[in-house]
Amino acid sequence: MKKYKYVPVLTIAGSDSGGGAGIQADLKTFSALGCFGTSAITAITVQNTLGVTGIHSIPPAVVEGQIRAVMDDIKPSAVKIGMVHSSELAAVIAGVLKDYPGIPVILDPVMVATSGDRLIENNTITVLQKLLFPLAAVVTPNLDEAEILAGMEVKGLDAMKLAARVILATGCGAVLVKGGHLQGKILYDVYLDNDGREEVIASGFIETNNTHGTGCSLSSAIAAFAALGNDLPSSVRKASQFIHDAIAEGSDVKTGEGNGPLNHFFKPQTLIKNELE
Repeated sequence: MKKYKYVPVLTIAGSDSGGGAGIQADLKTFSALGCFGTSAITAITVQNTLGVTGIHSIPPAVVEGQIRAVMDDIKPSAVKIGMVHSSELAAVIAGVLKDYPGIPVILDPVMVATSGDRLIENNTITVLQKLLFPLAAVVTPNLDEAEILAGMEVKGLDAMKLAARVILATGCGAVLVKGGHLQGKILYDVYLDNDGREEVIASGFIETNNTHGTGCSLSSAIAAFAALGNDLPSSVRKASQFIHDAIAEGSDVKTGEGNGPLNHFFKPQTLIKNELE
């Protein structure tokens, strides 16, 4: 009798009690794309569509234990890192992941929520760049995060390309600067990697308040597509299309009084099974 395995993906991120971002958005994304989601929770947030009113960090030793439990048993094919609230936690995560080389790491440097709430301690940014960026196959900052990481104003496409070059020089494998906060009918993301490949991904602007969790879901989608065997540029393109469609499909739904979530399950994929070798 043949036996099969699912395609596992691990998210290391914070929990969103409102269900639109963080661990909840990551697991929804993995499932929607046919992958088996696992998690290591870094923080519990008091959060809804209106904003974040509290953050409780999980002890680093417990986060490390969660990661090792998944890595040693389920053996994920890709890892997504989201909210890392403290420098101590960033150092612990980096130390653990070094013990499991060869797995693509998608790093979403979560610093500011859609609502504008700060989600990271100031001294953590330097530690992220020093310890986690070198482990990342791709780093996915939005415009606000790109400004912090590149130390420059990022207001248009040319500035996004320059910021991508500056961030890439910090040691990651690739950068995706997300332009979802740009003004105009066409929005742009800029992808740049160490092979010199630069791509500008264009998408039409969608009129909606339902963009909560967009960044979390995008990085998770990249991880899912990478786990399914796509190369990094293809994973980025496919993930961008998935997010655009998920926003469009959920644009007319009201969830809460603030920024609502995407429709992750507009076209769900059955969990993919691969034959065991």
